[in-house]
Formats: sequence, structure tokens, C-alpha cells
Amino acid sequence: MVTISKRSAVEPFHAMDVLAEATRRRQAGKPVISMAVGQPGHPAPQAALAAARTALDHGRIGYTDALGTSELRQALADYYRRRHGVAVDAGRIIVTTGSSAAFNLAFLGLFDAGDAVAIARPGYPAYRNILKALGLTVVEVPVNAGTHFTLTPESLENAQREAGLRLKGVLLASPANPTGTVTGKAQLRDLACYCEGEGISLISDEIYHGLTFSGDEASALEIGDRTVIINSFSKYYCMTGWRVGWMVVPPELVRPLECLAQSLYISAPELSQIAAVAALGAGEELEHYKASCRANRDYLMERLPTLGLPLLSPMDGAFYAYVDVSRHTNDSMAFAREMLSAIDVAATPGLDFDPVEGHRAMRFSYAGTMAEMIEALDRIEHWL
Repeated sequence: MVTISKRSAVEPFHAMDVLAEATRRRQAGKPVISMAVGQPGHPAPQAALAAARTALDHGRIGYTDALGTSELRQALADYYRRRHGVAVDAGRIIVTTGSSAAFNLAFLGLFDAGDAVAIARPGYPAYRNILKALGLTVVEVPVNAGTHFTLTPESLENAQREAGLRLKGVLLASPANPTGTVTGKAQLRDLACYCEGEGISLISDEIYHGLTFSGDEASALEIGDRTVIINSFSKYYCMTGWRVGWMVVPPELVRPLECLAQSLYISAPELSQIAAVAALGAGEELEHYKASCRANRDYLMERLPTLGLPLLSPMDGAFYAYVDVSRHTNDSMAFAREMLSAIDVAATPGLDFDPVEGHRAMRFSYAGTMAEMIEALDRIEHWL
């Protein structure tokens, strides 16, 4: 007999469902353009590919320490010194199997079942789903122009008052998915100071760092050393399929997370860690990809509103446009299905990111090529 746990009853990640349908249509010969997921339209850096080939030629790829290779951890410490002017002990860095594993470790290491954790609404759906599966209480805090599309001490106080509870954790993403919001250093400092004063654990999702086009990109490490940092090689470094990310954590959290990682993941793939060291030195190539994203962003910012798809938030960073589709539909799920079926353009319904108001929103990824952006929007214009 098989019984299904209550904790597994989470909402589907609709972006992945859309991607799966788009893949099926593409395999059937349809001319699909996917703007559904944050998949960079550029391969891993050439230096990373070369390092991986060399490692494969030498033959032996195996387990590493659960915390990651010393080479990658030190290279990441050097990265923070160069990019952010912050001295980070490599001993505080944990290499993970993508940022998804880092979120699992952070949630397990910081919180107990029933604890309340705040996230932004709209926000990345996997936060909500993982927290619920772990038995945590999710407090979704609405963000809008009045909060500069980010979490603030005031919005957190209001959310706690309305929910009748006190928070144990706050998760902030900057640049944010799907809104593209970049939380500036002053706002980040205010939030970090509030959390520290209230005894709230702060997690800073920085996986879109490097892809900031407007605003003040800052790491929470520039504010202090009590925040849990999560980052990844998937986005700026164009290494989604390599499944390698990292955390920077307060010293007392290293050993508990190491023990969890030993049993949950053993280690991040060694081949990916070798490639990641090389990727950290591929700045010129990566900045070229960033420039292509900027051009795509500028194109979508100008053209989407002319199609009756006004922006719901500023496109400061990441590679998403979050738009209002209420002129055309009040059902973003149906809109996404019909658009894929009618014109072979895939995008993600806003319900993924906002279960309250997402029925009138869509997210378009502009991580691909300019040719794809032009063709996709031409199709949408003719369809609408």
C-alpha cells in the first residue's frame, strides 16, 4: 500500500509545467519560443567548459567534502573581496547542489516545524512550496510601489500584526524573481538591522547578482555577518544544468549545515565545482552575455506596453518582465495555455508567484536571444 503524505500537497511549479509542455511541442516539430523559465541563452563560460573537459580527461570524478572543495570555497572568498570589498573566511562558505539545496539547508538549519517565515508576494514559488513541505508557516507579505517592491520593517510589522504571530525568519531576494526589484544598500541595511533587533533570521537570496541594470546591487555581507547568503552559478554564470550554488553562513551554523548536507546530498558534483572555479574568472565573456540581456530588457520595456501588457514592477535586474494582462484576460493560467497552443510562445502565469493577484499577471523571461524576443512579441501582437 502506498500512502501520500500531507506535506507533499504543494502547488505545482507552473513555470516547469509550461516548460514541459513547450518541450513536448518542440519535440513534435512546433516552432516554440520559451520565455517561461530563467534559462540563460548562453552556454557555460568557455573556461568552465575547458576545465570540465580536462577533469574528464583525467578520469576520476568523485565525492568531495560535504562543504565543497577547498579550491572553490577559497575562490568564492576571493570573489567577495574583489566584487564587494568584504573579507569572508572560506570556512563560512558551503558549496551546494544548486541554490535549491541551499534553501533546504537554510530552512532546516534555522527553523523548526511551525515557525513563521516571511516572503514577498509576488515571489519565487519554490520558497512557499519548500517551506510548506517542511512544516513551516509561510507569511506572504504584499510588495508594491508603496514598499518599492521589497520587504520593509513596516510591511513585516503589519504582516505579523494581521497574522497574529511573530516571525522567526525573513527571506529577501534581490534582484527579485519575478519583479526584477533591486533592494538598495540602505533598504537592505534597514531590513537587516530590524531583523537583528527582533531576533529574526534573515536569508538573502542573491542568485541574480551580476544581472543588475538599474539600482544599487549590494550583498548583505556588506552590512554584516549575521545574514545567511544564498547564491548560485545558474544565472549570471549560465550554468543552470551544472547544479552548483553556495551559501555564506554565520560560523556557528557551518557544522549543523555540514551534518545535514552529509546525509541529504553528500556533496555537490565535483565536475561542476571544478568548472565553477574557472567560471569565476570568466568576467569578460559573462559581461558580454549581460549586455545582451540588457538589450533584451530595453526592447521588452519599450514594446510590451504597446501590446496592452504594462509592467507591474520596474525591470531593475534579473531577466524577467512582470506584466499586467488584465486588459486581455482575468485568468493568467488560461492565457498561458492559449498563447502556447495558438502561437507557440511559452510564458509563466502570475499565479505561480502570487496566489492572490497573480490571475492578472504574466512573467516573461528575456534570458534568450534578441531574435527570439522580436519573434515572440511579433507573434503576440498578431495574436492579441
